[in-house]
Amino acid sequence: MIALLQRVSHASVVVDGVTIGAIGSGLMVLLCAERGDSEKQADALLAKLLAYRVFSDDAGKMNRSISDIGGGLLLVPQFTLAADTQSGTRPSFTPAAAPEDGRRLFDYFVHQAGSLHPQVQTGQFGADMKVSLTNDGPVTFWLQVKPPLLKA
Repeated sequence: MIALLQRVSHASVVVDGVTIGAIGSGLMVLLCAERGDSEKQADALLAKLLAYRVFSDDAGKMNRSISDIGGGLLLVPQFTLAADTQSGTRPSFTPAAAPEDGRRLFDYFVHQAGSLHPQVQTGQFGADMKVSLTNDGPVTFWLQVKPPLLKA
């Protein structure tokens, strides 16, 4: 699974003109399941995400996690993170999980996050979303827990 996390001062997701998720200070996270991913990868990625130190301590060093500060967590499904861009000028989405697996793992990730973190908001799987954010820093990190090797 892949997470592109951005430290934000605020972020929101709008679908059909309606705000469906919004946070203040915290992390806006684009999430993508890859072929071969399971709940095991989702759990490992969530654990890393919640502990990842991207917020400043009193000395101005990035030593505090989203769990430490109790900030908002906005989880947004984003299958294009798995794009293969190695050849040509059109991305291939072969590395991405099938839509039903992607939805299942996104929903699982959201459920688990909600049981571990007090402030979780989401985008909508499969929707045309308008995502707005103010990246604080800017601070952006790519986290990935690779799926097991697939057998041909």
